[in-house]
Amino acid sequence: MRDVPPWREPVPAAGVMGEPRERGRFGGYGGRYAPESLVEACREVDEAFREARADPGFRGALAELLALHAGRPTPLTPARRLSRELGVRLYLKREDLTHTGSHKINNVLGQALLAARMGRRRLIAETGAGQHGVATATAAALLGLEATVFMGERDIERQGLNVFRMRMLGAEVVPVTTGSRTLKDATSEAMRHWVGATVDSHYCVGSVIGPDPYPWMVREFQRVIGDEARGQCAAELRTGVPDHVVACVGGGSNAAGTFAGFADTPARLVGVEAEGGAGAARGRLGVLHGCRSLFLQDDDGQIVEPHSIAAGLDYPGVGPEHAHLRDLGRARYATVTDEEAVGAAVRLARTEGIVPALESAHALAWVIREAGGGELPAGSTVLMTLSGRGDKDISTLKELV
Repeated sequence: MRDVPPWREPVPAAGVMGEPRERGRFGGYGGRYAPESLVEACREVDEAFREARADPGFRGALAELLALHAGRPTPLTPARRLSRELGVRLYLKREDLTHTGSHKINNVLGQALLAARMGRRRLIAETGAGQHGVATATAAALLGLEATVFMGERDIERQGLNVFRMRMLGAEVVPVTTGSRTLKDATSEAMRHWVGATVDSHYCVGSVIGPDPYPWMVREFQRVIGDEARGQCAAELRTGVPDHVVACVGGGSNAAGTFAGFADTPARLVGVEAEGGAGAARGRLGVLHGCRSLFLQDDDGQIVEPHSIAAGLDYPGVGPEHAHLRDLGRARYATVTDEEAVGAAVRLARTEGIVPALESAHALAWVIREAGGGELPAGSTVLMTLSGRGDKDISTLKELV
């Protein structure tokens, strides 16, 4: 689909992807739309995060965990064969090579350390594809915390491997049987559960969604992707900066973390959504899960159930900062079909020996579609965040390939 606004000149760097305005606002988006019982809990998280990010001891402990446990820095891999076929120079930021197999570990290690600093003994999380749940269970085991993960019944059925991994790591996996039984409903149930557990539990939100301070806190914990990639591109590319920076978007955490490293450069930022879950491309203003952003809605303002073959993109909206970047014209949001994503996954496997997560395959499908004759002129340099590996999607791919 190409029903999104055309490119505009990037806005000046000042204020783009910095700290949000008062009460967690990114332009007209964001905020803290939480039940009264959670307002104080969000304020405590906000204060704790601000103190922690200013503390060299906390930053050092997180950096050590990211290096020794998560395996950072992740490499920047040139996709040489596929680049020759497409006529562009494609580089992959390899978040699939982190411990647990996706970018989710970056944010979770940060939030788990924060929870321990706050004296919380349990992590609550939602998950769709299961990667955030696995990362949460991993961090909890590492730091001696308990973990409770809410997961839609439909996602449990299609992500059995990750469900087993979570349980093996000691986490409780709670099936969610309401609504579409996917990520939206898992998020709702996790927030409802947190209402009665704020004293001893920390809600470890997995994406750049939710009430303030979660959207920018998660982005800051994922910023390591963009900061690393910026340095790697400076060393690898003649221009120092790629022409395009591309990432898949559900709620949008891997994209936000990647974009943060390039927001003050001339690079064009592209977020790629599932056609059936295109909050940034086709959403309307609304409030869900504690923040004001763009969501798929009907004429009565009711949330429209999304659909994506990738469980991690099966979300009806987008994080508030992405909505703001769209309005500014600093980022472009496009959509990709299930069929295009599957085709891209197969092509990367057969040209580069890498099986990507179906979420990441959406970003690659856009690159393949636009290379040469579309928005990626021949010879363009493209940085794409490969947000996760495809082990979890093998059962789905077996039925389609």
